[in-house]
Amino acid sequence: MATTRQAHTVWDGTLLEGSGVVTFDSSGIGEYPVSWPARAEQANGKTSPEELIAAAHSSCFSMALSNGLTKAGNPPTQLTTQADVTFQPGTGITGIHITVEGQVPGLDADGFQAAAEDAKANCPVSQALSGTTITLTAKLA
Repeated sequence: MATTRQAHTVWDGTLLEGSGVVTFDSSGIGEYPVSWPARAEQANGKTSPEELIAAAHSSCFSMALSNGLTKAGNPPTQLTTQADVTFQPGTGITGIHITVEGQVPGLDADGFQAAAEDAKANCPVSQALSGTTITLTAKLA
C-alpha cells in the first residue's frame, strides 16, 4: 500500500531577508524555522532543506541497512548513521556523505561494507537523490 506524507512551509518576505516555518503535518512533530542564512551560513537555531534531506537520508539508509543485514542473517544490534549534505550557494547540493557505524554480531568488516554499499544504492532516498554524488564510510563498532 502506498503512503503519502505531508509537510508545508509558510515563507514571509524575500529570500535574503525573509524566513519561514516548516510544519510536519503527517506526524505532527512540530514546526521548525527556516531561513536563507540558516541554509547558506550558520544554522543559528533554524533548519534548512539540506538538514531535512540529511535527516531523511540517514533514517532511510539505516532502515535499508538494518533490513538487508537482517535478511542476510546478521541482524544489527545498533546502527548509527550520519548524513552530511553539502550545499554551495549558487550551485546547489554538491554531495552527500554517509557515515555509518554498526554493531553487527557475527559479521566481518567486508560483509558490513558490502551491506552498507547495497543500502546506499538501494534505499529510496538514495534513489531519489541519484543525481547527487553520494559517498560512504562504513565501519563496525
